[in-house]
Amino acid sequence: MDKLLIRGGRPLAGEVEIGGSKNAALPALAACLLTDQPVRLKRIPPVRDIGTMERLLAWTGASLQIEGGEVLVRAGSLENPEAPYDLVKTMRASSLVLGPLLARTGRARVSMPGGCAIGARPINLHISALEALGARITQSHGYVEAEAPQGLRGAEIRFDRITVTGTEDVIMAAVLAAGETVIENAAREPEVQDLALLLTKMGAQIEGAGTPTIRIQGVSRLHGTEHVIIPDRVEAGTFMIAAAITAGDLRIRDCVPEHVHALTLRLRQAGTEVSEEGPCTLRVSARERLRSADITTEEYPGFATDLQAQFTALMATAQGIAIVTETIFENRFMHVPELARMGANIRLEGRQAIVAGVAELAGAQVIASDLRASASLVLAGLVARGETLIDRVYHLDRGYERIEEKLAAVGADIRRVQ
Repeated sequence: MDKLLIRGGRPLAGEVEIGGSKNAALPALAACLLTDQPVRLKRIPPVRDIGTMERLLAWTGASLQIEGGEVLVRAGSLENPEAPYDLVKTMRASSLVLGPLLARTGRARVSMPGGCAIGARPINLHISALEALGARITQSHGYVEAEAPQGLRGAEIRFDRITVTGTEDVIMAAVLAAGETVIENAAREPEVQDLALLLTKMGAQIEGAGTPTIRIQGVSRLHGTEHVIIPDRVEAGTFMIAAAITAGDLRIRDCVPEHVHALTLRLRQAGTEVSEEGPCTLRVSARERLRSADITTEEYPGFATDLQAQFTALMATAQGIAIVTETIFENRFMHVPELARMGANIRLEGRQAIVAGVAELAGAQVIASDLRASASLVLAGLVARGETLIDRVYHLDRGYERIEEKLAAVGADIRRVQ
């Protein structure tokens, strides 16, 4: 099993190029199941979750040609409209094929999603929305089984709480449903907007993506297209925090500054310099110890929950006391005990972490519990005195492409070991 060995204390300097968004590429791949014509997707990050989704598409009957960061999907006939447990047990995004398979074939059988152990993340919001579109759904033996032999029909849907994957799933089901579908309290994330853009290129009629109300006029069929996936805002945010925590100076290239605006505000509040050097480049630098800054995770455009663990690591060495409030997932502080092993002073009170910054962290052996917790430990290791050895980095490989190589290229002493 791979581990990461880090010798901390080096400021990072140079340029980092951000890859395609994993969280946008996953629904885009699922959307390819909605047409029998070829769809070419570009800037697909070669991370573990993407490989799982590609194997899932192949299982359903689609053919894939993968060349570098491009994937050509031909879903001519879908003989197995199913997502079996053995394929998707490590990935939350398995539920994203439920809507497309149901809309295209009239039936779907999908294993209940797995992924990081950061909270329950129930699928009931997906199910009730698809039932409103006319699907008959049962749950048994760990599977969701859905049928719509007469096809789906448009409906008015209001989510009780905002759900990104639920919004994406319903959009993909509704584009082939008869009539109009209106989604209220829809997720506004850039990944939802990117999916809507792809589907529109395929012939779907969608209005309001990026707002709380999305309107979809169903069409009888979609066609093939080409589409470039947006940059990964979580990867961009992670490297922004890496520059801040090491008192470094990094240019973050091929990103969308608007997508990380909430993080930018908090970094500036803490004393980090963040400037835009063009429409797709941010420069992030810090020359002295940072000040504490509070955050509360929220749905977009608020502070992203996927950057909470990394920001907590940053606050562990800041001057003062920071309060980190997690409102999205009930179990997303699993990185805190491992940061404490490195000398961090953090107290948990329900959904809040009270972080009293210390002057220095110390390297230690730590274990990654989930994807973003892994990134927080890498960041802590970059600034800690001595050596940090991070176990279970397969979590990191689910969402970051060659992160140790990118960090080493800008000055980090980091390498992968067996």
